Amino acid sequence: MSARALARAPYEAVALGASRGGVAALSRVVAKLPASFPLPVFVVEHRRASSDSALVEYLESRCALRVKEAEDKEPIVAGTLFLAPGGYHLLIEQDRTLSLSVDAPVHFCRPAIDVLFETAADTFGSRLLGVVLTGSGCDGAAGLAQIARAGGGTIVQDPRSAEAAEMPRAALAHLDPDAVLDLDGISALLAAIGDASS
Repeated sequence: MSARALARAPYEAVALGASRGGVAALSRVVAKLPASFPLPVFVVEHRRASSDSALVEYLESRCALRVKEAEDKEPIVAGTLFLAPGGYHLLIEQDRTLSLSVDAPVHFCRPAIDVLFETAADTFGSRLLGVVLTGSGCDGAAGLAQIARAGGGTIVQDPRSAEAAEMPRAALAHLDPDAVLDLDGISALLAAIGDASS
C-alpha cells in the first residue's frame, strides 16, 4: 500500500511507539493534528515507573488533541491521545477499553510498544495504523509486523531522520511497511488520514 492509499484507508485508531529521541519526535508528529481528529491515538514512549506528568503536559502544550495518561478500564475516546503510564504496559481490550498491566517487561521495557501494537491489532485488525518512531533496541518491530498481518497500515520513521535509528531499522528488518517517512511526512499523512476518516 502506498502512502497515498494509506491516507484514503478507513482507520479507527492510531498506535505510536517511540523510545530514545521520542519526546521530540512525538511532539512533532502530533503538532499538526486538529482537535477534531476523529481517531484515538495510543502512545508508548519508554518511560520509567517514576515518571511524572511532565510528558503529558509537554505534549498537551504542543498539540490540539486532548492528552492524558491511560487509566485501567477506561473507554476509548476519539480525538484523545492516550499515553501509557510509566511502569505499566498499555493494552487494548476487545470491548474497546484500555487496560494496564504490570506483567514482565518486554525487551526490558514496561511499557512495551509490542504489547500495545499486538493487542491493538487483535482488536482493530485492518482498521489500525501503527507507527514506529525513533528509538534504541527492537521494541515495536514484532508488533508492527503483527499489525501488518492483521491487514492494518504500517509506517516506520526513516532511520536517516531518527535520533536513534535502531528501532526503525529493526522494524524494517521485520517487514516492508506501507510507508517510510520523516517526521513531517508522518505528521502530514496522519492529518490526511484524519480528514479521510471524518
